[in-house]
Amino acid sequence: MAGLTAAAIAGVAFLAYQASASVPDTLGKNGTPSASPTASGSAAPKKDPLTVPAASGTGERVVYGLKDRRVWLVDKTNQATRTFPVVPSTLNPAPGSYTVSSRSAQVQGSDGVLVEHVVRFAKAEGVTVGFSAAVDGSLPTPNPALKTGGVRMKRADGVALWSFATINSTVVVVP
Repeated sequence: MAGLTAAAIAGVAFLAYQASASVPDTLGKNGTPSASPTASGSAAPKKDPLTVPAASGTGERVVYGLKDRRVWLVDKTNQATRTFPVVPSTLNPAPGSYTVSSRSAQVQGSDGVLVEHVVRFAKAEGVTVGFSAAVDGSLPTPNPALKTGGVRMKRADGVALWSFATINSTVVVVP
């Protein structure tokens, strides 16, 4: 039995020697590093959603990012106290600074949906634009055939915006 074990060990040792003899000398040596391939070519770092957009002003304000489809509630120290995604309307105000002109606790939206916590701040193509939340909690994509101005959000976000954006509050729209 010991003879068989010794023969097996000798066979494995011989095969290990043959394998190591056929390995190129450069394998395992430090050389010029190659770039690691990525699926998309270059990975952009993820943006922190709490980061208030640049060029959105200073002081207490609501910032509405058209491209980001997001709202930031910004305090006097220029820090976002809350941020949340929104569903834009079919009409968007031009980038710039606006003032909250009116508010309604509950009304029918320009798309026919019952909405609450309505905060109006602009006009686009003659249609009033404002933030609101659907009473039924829905966040439907607006019908592109209709000219609507309701920027929709979840109900909890609507409550936060309602408390933050009173009459004459500043709303800054960024691209």
